[in-house]
Amino acid sequence: MMRTLEIFIVILIMTGAFMTASFFAVLPSPRQVSPLNLSRLALTTLETLDAENGLSSVAFETTNDTAWNELQVALSASLPSNVIYNLTAYDISSGGLQNLYAVSRSISNAQSLGIDSNAASYMVASSNVTFTVTPQKIGVTLYILNCSDSSGWWITGYTVQSIAQQLAGIFASYFEPSSIVMVQNTTQLGQLLNGQPLGNETLQNAIIINTCGEPVPIPQSYATLYSNDYPHYCYQLGNCTELYNWTWVSIVGYPFYYVTNTLALSGNQNGWGIYGITAINPNGLNAFLEGIDGQPYNNNGNWITDSPGVVTLTSTALANCSYYGIFPSPIQTSTRALPESVTAQYNLSIATNILNPTGGAIPGAVLNHIFKGAPDVTGSLFAVGLTRVPDTRLTALGILSDYNPALYKSEYTAAGTSKLVVLQLGLAGG
Repeated sequence: MMRTLEIFIVILIMTGAFMTASFFAVLPSPRQVSPLNLSRLALTTLETLDAENGLSSVAFETTNDTAWNELQVALSASLPSNVIYNLTAYDISSGGLQNLYAVSRSISNAQSLGIDSNAASYMVASSNVTFTVTPQKIGVTLYILNCSDSSGWWITGYTVQSIAQQLAGIFASYFEPSSIVMVQNTTQLGQLLNGQPLGNETLQNAIIINTCGEPVPIPQSYATLYSNDYPHYCYQLGNCTELYNWTWVSIVGYPFYYVTNTLALSGNQNGWGIYGITAINPNGLNAFLEGIDGQPYNNNGNWITDSPGVVTLTSTALANCSYYGIFPSPIQTSTRALPESVTAQYNLSIATNILNPTGGAIPGAVLNHIFKGAPDVTGSLFAVGLTRVPDTRLTALGILSDYNPALYKSEYTAAGTSKLVVLQLGLAGG
């Protein structure tokens, strides 16, 4: 009985001590135990208002009371009831070395945010502003061979026409519309070779892109003229390239390895079932190089290209990928690269490397022809010695890297196109 009484007394003493201590103890407020991150809340609230309640448009409607009242209702609904706020939109103007900010309009649910407040800022742009990039125009004619009477080879997965359309689309903003000329058949190509433009375009200094791959289109008249010696036709192409200062573009494989005309050569095929093509082997490229350099024609059948295998884009090409927004694979496979020996043999100099030279091979570069002692370029060859599948982006990147047209971008900080919105939050009673 005594032990039970002792235990009861001890319980009374401990309970009394606990109640006395609790009465006099000062506990922290819930705000101190788990403080609200006002800065983060302000930023997420601004993002929500922009996504769901049109903050970007309302910020520019400074005289529209209805829109601002609706924005304030949405703002109040987005915040806890004990949070007070001030939302202010600022006009931005340039003041020499720094921007100047002037209050445009403000909304608030309290006269003061107290001593403990935090804020977040948010940049909004006017919906009426369109930011554009305008390329500088390349001031020459771009001829794209889209010959309906020619066949392609080593353009696996594409047709001559689909490649032509892709290239026309890529270059549309870099040339005047009248300067992009589709050569629709070999008859028109023959007209160019005879020094006659197809319209009002300028023939001199033009770019000619052969979309057929390894074959080169041959007009019927030239097919008849050189029926016993087709490489001589490629010699004539070289002569014209030098005479008119053309840039001749071979998009894939061994340049000038075949001639093609589906009418004049309808009974011929390349050994793989593609009719309208006749192989002239390495003789075609050798003849073209002789023609551009003004050397005597020699029906030379020596194979001259190299096979470096895996090749990579140059640092200049990689930089231009980002600048022009054209992104071919930085790693390619080359088995038809021109040898460096052609530069000395045919008075050629590398103007623009797209693919890094390796082991004495030039897998992709624009080669300018300059006679010894002469100041001017007289013709160019852009040969992309890749394997089998062409990449029109690589062709476009090479031409743009060679001509370097500038891109003129609109200014984001133009007057009246952007505002700064600041949301400052505090706690009621704080």
